[in-house]
Amino acid sequence: MKRRIFNFPVCMRTPLQVALIGITALAGTLAAQTNMTAAESHGEQNADFAKAEIHVLPVQGNIYMVVGDGANITLQAGKQGEVLVNTGFDKMSAKLIAAIKKYSDRPLQYIINTNSYPDSTSGNDLVKDAGTTITGANVTNDIKDSRDGAQILAQENVLIRMSAPTGQKSPTPDGAWPTDTFLGNEKPLFFNGESIRIIHQPSALTDGDSIVYFRRSDVISAGDLFNTDGYPVIDFAKGGSIEGTVLALTNIVNLAIVEHEEEGGTLVIPGHGHLCDQAEVVEYRDMVAIVRDRIKAMIKDGMTLEQVKAAKPTLDYDPLYGHNSYWTPDMFIEEAYKSLKKS
Repeated sequence: MKRRIFNFPVCMRTPLQVALIGITALAGTLAAQTNMTAAESHGEQNADFAKAEIHVLPVQGNIYMVVGDGANITLQAGKQGEVLVNTGFDKMSAKLIAAIKKYSDRPLQYIINTNSYPDSTSGNDLVKDAGTTITGANVTNDIKDSRDGAQILAQENVLIRMSAPTGQKSPTPDGAWPTDTFLGNEKPLFFNGESIRIIHQPSALTDGDSIVYFRRSDVISAGDLFNTDGYPVIDFAKGGSIEGTVLALTNIVNLAIVEHEEEGGTLVIPGHGHLCDQAEVVEYRDMVAIVRDRIKAMIKDGMTLEQVKAAKPTLDYDPLYGHNSYWTPDMFIEEAYKSLKKS
């Protein structure tokens, strides 16, 4: 099979993006020290958390990007308090809490989980306890729940994946479970003077992924739907699909707006890697769509999974996205193949 080598255009980067590329390499180093079992998480078995450092970097508006925990965390800080998108690994929770306190003395009110993976949620329990739940005060005549910590918001399927049916052992401690879930396409909030849209992306990496759009600050927190350091971690067993992943990335592209003839506009915080604008999401979306189309054509030709892997449909992209030991090109191809065969 003849293969075409694709040359991506190199985008000019702002000074902030250049700085973030260097600093978020720390997060990549931590992730590279870990192992992934299937698509459960970006792993933590061999990570050296004692040496890892947390860095909080301003993005724009009320939004900060928190790096150094293996996965990126988004912080919104303002007069009303703090919102976190994901909480990282529990072994980094004390460092995370200490780091964000340097940028805001207001209480943590909300945690938003974009998926159920441990590198996004295992810090929920400890980080939640550092916050405060907004209560009805004298309206309810009962404010004891204000001691229960911050609210944890997520799409309903995140709770289903993190909990378990009665009589079965839960995969995660109940203190880390979402305390407020939604079933529709979107859950809106208004906090710190801006609207926050939590938008469900069905059948993408899993069946419970969301993106979080901070409208006034014009920042999208993409979770693991978009990573600059590897292929998307599709989990077919948990309702994921490559078609849904392409659609989710397209939704991010359509939501973001580029500053006319300049770098900037809507900024996108990936689950792993450096801060981006719309153009880099377009490149990533196109890469996933091209690999999808190649695998589709091979399936149409009757090729088995092993034959597709041997044909290496990701070969020309592997130098950019194929270097993670916890999520290899073969793993990505296999999950994409299974989801396309089903469809």
